Amino acid sequence: MVRFTSFVILAGMRTGSNFLEANLNALPGVLSHGEVFNPHFIGKKDVTELFGITLEAREANPKPLLRKLRAETPGLSGFRFFHDHDPRVLDIVLADPACAKIVLTRNPVDSYVSLQIAMATGQWKLTDAKRLKSATARFDEPGFRDHLAATQDFQLRILNALQTTGQTAFVLDYEDLASVEVLNGLAAFLGVEGRLKAVDDTLKKQNPEPLEDKLENPQDLAAAVARADLFALARSPVFEPRRAAAIPQVVAGDAAPLLFFPVRSGPDRAVRDWLSGLGALTEGFDHRSLRQWKRDHPGHRAFTVVRHPLLRAHVAFREKIVSGQLADHRRTLIRAYKARLPDPGQPFADPQAEREAFLVFLGYCRLATLGQTGNRVDPNWASQSAVVQGFAGFHPLDLVIREDRLPEALDFLAAEIGAKAPPPPPPDPAAQALAMIWDETLETAAAEAYARDYTGFGFTRWRG
Repeated sequence: MVRFTSFVILAGMRTGSNFLEANLNALPGVLSHGEVFNPHFIGKKDVTELFGITLEAREANPKPLLRKLRAETPGLSGFRFFHDHDPRVLDIVLADPACAKIVLTRNPVDSYVSLQIAMATGQWKLTDAKRLKSATARFDEPGFRDHLAATQDFQLRILNALQTTGQTAFVLDYEDLASVEVLNGLAAFLGVEGRLKAVDDTLKKQNPEPLEDKLENPQDLAAAVARADLFALARSPVFEPRRAAAIPQVVAGDAAPLLFFPVRSGPDRAVRDWLSGLGALTEGFDHRSLRQWKRDHPGHRAFTVVRHPLLRAHVAFREKIVSGQLADHRRTLIRAYKARLPDPGQPFADPQAEREAFLVFLGYCRLATLGQTGNRVDPNWASQSAVVQGFAGFHPLDLVIREDRLPEALDFLAAEIGAKAPPPPPPDPAAQALAMIWDETLETAAAEAYARDYTGFGFTRWRG
């Protein structure tokens, strides 16, 4: 394991980097010096000298300041770096495995609007809520697109450097900064002994009101976002581990040339039962035998079924965690995340108790898909986007079915191979179980955990 001798916070304006830095500096033996390589100052606004090196000297050659920062700071030194800071420094720190990389992101719409308000008010940090300056911003689509492109290009450069040098980063979202557990996880990642007892709240959140209330022209936001690839699935980095195709789980029809690629915690049993209505089934393939099956069955069709992320997560929670089937993850949820779970296989005392425990699980899923948990990402709650991409690593599928359109899609598949469709699967009782505990907090948590799935597959709110 690499022992880090320094760190860099790779972030952007209005992503919470000041707040993150304040909490890191509250750890014994850790000191972040601010925006050391900002083109206009060194560390903080209006400061033009650090460690005896002037702004002019740093401009001529940034390496001596980087060396002094590391050599003359007691403990672990670091700084914040944004996409428009000195690019010569970025190349150096990205190539250095002894420099820990902390990647901090935020929804680009929120960071853009926050940036416009900060420029309008001149207030970039807030330590006393009584001094809050309020203003509304005007949403400018070309300006937002420039902001989004700069953010994505910066993140892609970081990702590519990490991949080509075999390094990893600690990835944080703006919302993670409120969690002392996550910040202490970062301390563990950095290899320092100190831990926070609470989040440093010296800095206050500015403009906490809803996004629409911050804009003069909120009607222009929806149209602009609809035209933008906000999540940039083809361009922005994804920190969830890539998944293999899970070939042994594939189910094939012997008489009806259909291949079903199951997604764990989806409607697996219902689809298998429907397939069995067309004849005998074969499974337990490896790559070689599955390719041979495809050669032996010309005209075959391969498909999968994706389930609403909230419903799928609840099924995984009940069948794998509450049941005690995945004991390691269950222990982690109880010990590290303080989930209150009944004895394995036992019901919750009431719907509220289940709702609270399930909300903790959704938070765990979000961290898992970001690669921020110690346990591996189990396929039962890996994002369906990652699972389907894994299938495509073997061969692209002919059809991806949304569960709510399952009867029509199965009829279509039967017609494709010239077979009479068996009766459609009955409604899944899992939906009734979720309906007993559903509320807006669960919906929001699922959308945060599975943003790739909501965007990539077009899921909307769960309707029961």
